[in-house]
Amino acid sequence: MDMSCFRSVAGAVLSALLLAGQVQAAGSVNQDYVRSLAAPRKTVLVVEYYDGGRKAVSRKGYSSAEGFKAISPTDVRVDDKVSLHLYGLEPCQGEMVNRSEGFAGSCEDYGREQLAIKLKAARVIFCRAFLTEEKAAKQDVTCFGYYNFPGSLDTVDNIEEQLVSIGALKLARKPDGSPLRGDLADAEKIGRGGFGMWADPRVQEQAR
Repeated sequence: MDMSCFRSVAGAVLSALLLAGQVQAAGSVNQDYVRSLAAPRKTVLVVEYYDGGRKAVSRKGYSSAEGFKAISPTDVRVDDKVSLHLYGLEPCQGEMVNRSEGFAGSCEDYGREQLAIKLKAARVIFCRAFLTEEKAAKQDVTCFGYYNFPGSLDTVDNIEEQLVSIGALKLARKPDGSPLRGDLADAEKIGRGGFGMWADPRVQEQAR
């Protein structure tokens, strides 16, 4: 099997770890467990690795007092050796304007800024990956964030779902035009209502 085919199979297994339908995406993890990973004055990042039978067989944990950084619209720096890639998402192409948010610039910059906001606000970042990603320098993952603001918010959300529904990123497509992340199709419909990148008619035209 060549590497491109292998990555496609790995991606399919990763997608199978997700519940169908973005409305239930956050419910596909044990939210109490994710909350229990929180540590005072630190951001905790945990990656669980799954075999082909959807069983968690390995886990790695990291923590940072400064938090984890977005190094692209879809990539998170873990340390000097490892980064995580949000599977199946991509920014729009070229430039975009969203007047309601006061943004004018590149799609890349907009996506990276929005991912950075999600990472900075999270107390816990909990990710899942296919087992063969465990030793890769750049690992395909799906991630959830635990957000806690006492008195106003206490929630565990799928990070990709949130980025797609606010129009920060869009779904990458297979050669036949179908989305790599069918579980986030409803989230993209929300974003296409005029949020983020979709507020710019040029981006709407790209999607035709």
